[in-house]
Amino acid sequence: MEELVQLREENQRLRKAVDELSILNDLARVISSTMSLDEVIENVVKRSVRAVKGEQGMITLVDEVAPTEMKTFIRAQDSTTNHKQFHLNQNVLGWMMINKKPLLSNDIKTDSRFSGIAVDGTLRSVLCVPLLVKNRLVGILAVFNKKELTQFSEDDKRLLSILAAQSGQILENARLYAEEQKKMVMEKELIAAREVQTNLLPKQVPQIPNFEFAARTIPAQEIGGDFYDFIRLDDNRYEVVVADVAGKGLPAALLATLGKGVLYAHALQNPSPSFHLKNSNRILRGSIPRKSFITMLLAVVDAGARSVTISNAGQCYPLFFKSADSSTRVLAVKGMPLNFTDEILCEEYTVTMQPNDCIVFYSDGVNEAQNGARDFFGEERIASIVTQHGQGPADFLLQKLVDEVNLFSKGTHQSDDITILVVKATG
Repeated sequence: MEELVQLREENQRLRKAVDELSILNDLARVISSTMSLDEVIENVVKRSVRAVKGEQGMITLVDEVAPTEMKTFIRAQDSTTNHKQFHLNQNVLGWMMINKKPLLSNDIKTDSRFSGIAVDGTLRSVLCVPLLVKNRLVGILAVFNKKELTQFSEDDKRLLSILAAQSGQILENARLYAEEQKKMVMEKELIAAREVQTNLLPKQVPQIPNFEFAARTIPAQEIGGDFYDFIRLDDNRYEVVVADVAGKGLPAALLATLGKGVLYAHALQNPSPSFHLKNSNRILRGSIPRKSFITMLLAVVDAGARSVTISNAGQCYPLFFKSADSSTRVLAVKGMPLNFTDEILCEEYTVTMQPNDCIVFYSDGVNEAQNGARDFFGEERIASIVTQHGQGPADFLLQKLVDEVNLFSKGTHQSDDITILVVKATG
């Protein structure tokens, strides 16, 4: 009789071993056939819930950027249950990150480590195991509520630990693959945005009597929406454009393209830059999202009158250098960004230019450039450089400004496009 009992027990152990091996082989087959992170997570969770006869499961992955933070990517529950989705509290996450070993509780209500985890009183038990790669915690696999009101056992803990050990590296590989794919998509968008931005800029500056121009845009690593342009009104007049679209990447570049298109479509309707800005605002108001906006400055350079008429829609105030006394002052021409409201207010100001006078237009990427101490380059530094080098040619002054900004921000990340445009009166 005793031999029969031992034989039955041995058969049960063998059957359990065969079942576990079948579970492991099934999991290995499924998760090794895909590199999709979502698919790997879903298969690991579903098979883990089934293996230990739980009601619901989840995987939480460590955030690589902030290792103390965790992100729950997916939850899966048995189709026969109708419970709310559960989540792990910070106490449990912290315990797992420190101890890196299984955590089992068959009475959540009395376990202080799980205070606040139950959402509606239906959570009774939980079994958590670490997902490790070379002893580095990459995530947590958790199964909730053993079926039929029973308790999770040491055998369940052992089996779930084996499943986690088998899944950890594959999950990490899938995560790295997903990040690489995302990076490739971002790089393609960055290339496309650079191409769009490059095509927005004129190939050369115009040549007109009594004036010379110099202009440059230095794109940030994350492409913004800066652009400048010269729109020919007639032989003696050009409209200078300096603009900055809110946002980054391809969406900003495409919005800049739309803004430029609107300008060209209506440039010859009226010589007034303020009229032009207000009209552009009305068109853009119904064409772009309400949360998007464009700051833009227009200046009509009139070679015959030797004047520059400026209107501003939210751009940085330009600086006027007066050659006679080598002084620099701010031209505080105020105005609202395009798409800020249905009807924007834009001031208009005209400057009569004497020989060697110049006006410097720039985007906020210049004055908001930062050094290692997080100090801003600032308007005062820009004005000081203009005062020191304003007597020189337009391209010389432009290069001095670029050099000083680069020197100031050396070793830091350029977070915004830099655009500078110089209009200088000649003799």
